[in-house]
Amino acid sequence: MKKTIAWLLTAVMLTVTACGGAANTGAQTDAADADTSPQAADSIPYWTEDSAAAESIVSYVKAVTDESSESFVPVEDRIAVFDFDGTLYGELYPTYFDTCLMMHRALHDETYEAPANIREYAGILEEAVTHYQPEPDSKLSSAQCSAEMFKGLTYEQYCEYIRNYMKEPAYGFEGMAYADGFYKPMTALVQYLAENDFTVFISSGSERTIVRELIRGKLDQWIPFDRVIGSTFSFNATNQGDKDGRKYTYAANDEVLLEGNLLVKNQKANKVFSIINEIGKTPVLVFGNSSGDLAMGQYVVNNGGKGYMLLCDDTERDYGKLDVAASFAADCEKIGLETVSMKNDFATIYGEQVKKVQAQSEPAAETPSEEAPAENVPAEEAPAEEAPAEDAPAEEAPAEETPAEDVPAEEDVPAEEEQELQPAA
Repeated sequence: MKKTIAWLLTAVMLTVTACGGAANTGAQTDAADADTSPQAADSIPYWTEDSAAAESIVSYVKAVTDESSESFVPVEDRIAVFDFDGTLYGELYPTYFDTCLMMHRALHDETYEAPANIREYAGILEEAVTHYQPEPDSKLSSAQCSAEMFKGLTYEQYCEYIRNYMKEPAYGFEGMAYADGFYKPMTALVQYLAENDFTVFISSGSERTIVRELIRGKLDQWIPFDRVIGSTFSFNATNQGDKDGRKYTYAANDEVLLEGNLLVKNQKANKVFSIINEIGKTPVLVFGNSSGDLAMGQYVVNNGGKGYMLLCDDTERDYGKLDVAASFAADCEKIGLETVSMKNDFATIYGEQVKKVQAQSEPAAETPSEEAPAENVPAEEAPAEEAPAEDAPAEEAPAEETPAEDVPAEEDVPAEEEQELQPAA
């Protein structure tokens, strides 16, 4: 009997000890989580530890999400808008993705023969941008050229064409395809804002279908397709003929086709107008990287919001332009926009596996392109067409029927060219 009691007492003590130990372990785990959670909440992956820009963003987010703060913003009003090219995604491959797609369609697609004038223009343009030279003066714009060259494709065929081209290696880099050209720090920022109940939009100068395909599987978890604003191509139906869309009823055997015109170029002031038309509320946060984004930056600041602009100042990991970055930073300061240094605020840009390389067509003895004058860097050329989606003046938006109208104002306003290309945009 005594042995039985002793055994029972021992079992009870062991049970208590085990439970206590488990409880203690849990407490230690909770403590560990408590120690790390503040750090996770106070930092954004891929940004440098001493990044003043990241600290400013985190501080702002804390204030607007704290119900006891005077700066508190209700969830329904927490709207953030990002430019795309040069802000979320690289744009020096050797120029904007949509421009590269246009040149590929005109010059390298063996299944398609481009109109002679577009082919000639694309050839001169490609020669210029791949040699880090200014874009040629032309009444044509890459946006309108693209609209014309994809005319007649179904919407699904157009999307597939974009996806196939995304698999191509990104020009000027090794270890990266066009599909992967996202800035890791900015992708992490989008996620950070979404996790703090921000509704995030993209407002790009690039055609919106292109942007939607690029973000598929990359950003669409936080920015669904219906929150992508961009330049717009016209559509029609298979059996529509010459009838206006307002007078034609879509039939059971119809398909949606690209009609061949650029309807709206989402640049500069047009970005403000599209925010009003497609969001219906003023964002409290805006992110951009060129003079093409200053309009929506000014709009947000005017309404009590905050804006951050990226500077293309990294010449080691990307094709930055120091003079353009300095000029753009001065413009941002005048408006009250804070700046983000890609060189100093980003711990990485595309990931350590991606390396910047000199293009084969670039003279070996030439000074690294990043140090070359803004006019000699691909980004500068981009503005010449729709490429710098953000750079062209809003006035050109209606250029849908006249290519010349789509040509970015940068060509006409040299002073703005550098800033528009600024992203390394």
